[in-house]
Amino acid sequence: MRLLIVGGGGREHALAWKFKQSSGISELYCAPGNAGIAELATCVPIKATDLDGIVHFACAQKIDRVFVAPDDPLAMGLVDRLEEAGIRAYGPRKAAALIESSKAFAKDLMRKYKIPTASYQVFQDTEAALAYAEQASLPLVVKADGLALGKGVVIARTRAEARQAIEDMMLNSRFGQAGRTVVLESFLRGPELTVLAFTDGRTIRPMVSSRDHKRSLDGDQGLNTGGMGAIAPGAEIDAAGWQLMTDKIFQPTIDALRAEGRPFKGVLYFGLMLTEQGPYVIEYNARFGDPEAQAVLPLLQTDLLDIMEAIAEERLAEQPIIWSEHSACSVVMASGGYPLAYQTGYPINGLEQVPADCLVFHAGTKRERDCVLTAGGRVLAVTAVAPSLDVAIRKAYDAVQCISFQNMHYRQDIGKRT
Repeated sequence: MRLLIVGGGGREHALAWKFKQSSGISELYCAPGNAGIAELATCVPIKATDLDGIVHFACAQKIDRVFVAPDDPLAMGLVDRLEEAGIRAYGPRKAAALIESSKAFAKDLMRKYKIPTASYQVFQDTEAALAYAEQASLPLVVKADGLALGKGVVIARTRAEARQAIEDMMLNSRFGQAGRTVVLESFLRGPELTVLAFTDGRTIRPMVSSRDHKRSLDGDQGLNTGGMGAIAPGAEIDAAGWQLMTDKIFQPTIDALRAEGRPFKGVLYFGLMLTEQGPYVIEYNARFGDPEAQAVLPLLQTDLLDIMEAIAEERLAEQPIIWSEHSACSVVMASGGYPLAYQTGYPINGLEQVPADCLVFHAGTKRERDCVLTAGGRVLAVTAVAPSLDVAIRKAYDAVQCISFQNMHYRQDIGKRT
């Protein structure tokens, strides 16, 4: 089988690493890929958002399967286009991917089907949004409706911060069209948790939980980023806790999308807040999270290809899925200045010195002759797996010490208990 992965970040490197273990795949491709992925797959210089280019390449090269990993091409309907061309694609169709590409749609869906989430209002008029912010309880969460590279959320602790966030999104077009509509919602308190789940539109199979670290600086300070690291499992949850989340959130979400004529097939991301009143949904994503995938996939012992085929054929209920009982820690090494302005093109040193029992997933890298250079905000994700979380964290940070590049930045508290 010839399989193409769409995307070029750390998540896609983790997917390539996992698919490479499958005996059912004879040739692996990635568009556009990166320097790390190029060691596992044939990289082709096609942007993930170039739908025409990807469909043409897949048809011309007789690609059998395509895994669409990033949010943008899913929202644009790449899965629909590939299926129309007769190619099996892994990921939700455009109508189902709306659960991520429109926060307003997701919130309205939860309200309609009584899925626990924070109270909210949706605004397309700036003055109305500003007026609401003047009387809403603080902190106030301001969200751009559309896709914003994981950075379209502001927790405003003062009226001035709320006004600034609304004006940045709605008037100053900080996130382009994504911020023309905003969602203003009440602030929830409690530990955050990510649960990724496989689903074929009817059956849902949660993965090992994980916890992302979004803020750029230690102690959850600094700006929101696409993610500075992750651990898995993200929390200790007993059987009753899993059942509660399944009954109140996971299964109702899948049933709601199907009832709306938007059956979801692929990987659904549940961003949760574990409040004193129970679990609430903060957000949905229509794909593997990044960097959660870099922590979760190394714990998956079942062939990922078998799972994705079961999803495509709507027989997930029959597919065994086995997880390691170990823990994983993934530390993101970023360019200094990220998520704002940063410089790239710096040589990355020490990759060959990382211990063999640790994984280095490339995100923003490129190769020039014999040198790997930085080429993005998030550069690498260093992952370690161990019998306990404490040991996984220590191993990951020991491996990080082997690597260096100019203006390198990483958080030093990934996995730290708060």
